[in-house]
Amino acid sequence: MKRQIAGSTIIAAMLFGSIAPTAAKPPSDISDLPGSRAAGAETAMESRGYEMTKTSGGAQYWWNSGTKTCVSVVVSNGRYANVDKTDSSNCGHGGGGNAAAAVGAIAAVGLIAALASHKKKHGDHGDGDHDGDYGRGYNDGLYGGQYDRDDSEAYHDGFMAGEAEAANRRHANRSYARGGPDAARTACERRADQYQNAPWGSSVAVSQRTTGGGNYEFTMATGHYRSTCKASPSGQVIDISPY
Repeated sequence: MKRQIAGSTIIAAMLFGSIAPTAAKPPSDISDLPGSRAAGAETAMESRGYEMTKTSGGAQYWWNSGTKTCVSVVVSNGRYANVDKTDSSNCGHGGGGNAAAAVGAIAAVGLIAALASHKKKHGDHGDGDHDGDYGRGYNDGLYGGQYDRDDSEAYHDGFMAGEAEAANRRHANRSYARGGPDAARTACERRADQYQNAPWGSSVAVSQRTTGGGNYEFTMATGHYRSTCKASPSGQVIDISPY
């Protein structure tokens, strides 16, 4: 019997239409920023009292100490695609009521990217059953679900992509993956986002080593994809290529 994975069915249903996601709204002081170019929007956020506290998955988290407000931002194609008020715990300031929802939103971003890449590679099926099967497989693979051998080819492809992303997340949490100069690793993270056309903050290093000339080579994970990035200690990217 197939084991049910918490959150998997809900996320897939939100993505493929059977459940309408609850719309979170940006605070009134930054309600004009969704759709704005990222560079200008970041300047506007800072001028209005927000400070970026972290990036996680495909989201940036900004904290306003004056209003005690935490905001999540997803950047797509160089613009602020989503600007949503979220629980203060996501910015490291207590709370916690919406933590699960935030994790689900980041997982949903990964699924959307994986499905889009899959359809580009294999042809746009334009089939709701295909997309739903892929989504279920992806979340089962990502969250350790039991593989359903009686399901479709789309489910299989999604499961393999989800397993690959889960492995990337595990590797990214190991101490050796966080070695090397911060400037070099950060530069490669940003370059990998661009290379994979992913939201800013999606890529993480899963391994690193020194190369000739004192430079560093990082294996970068972006969702279930990987790339190899070489950078100088000062943060100049020398090269990036498929893994």
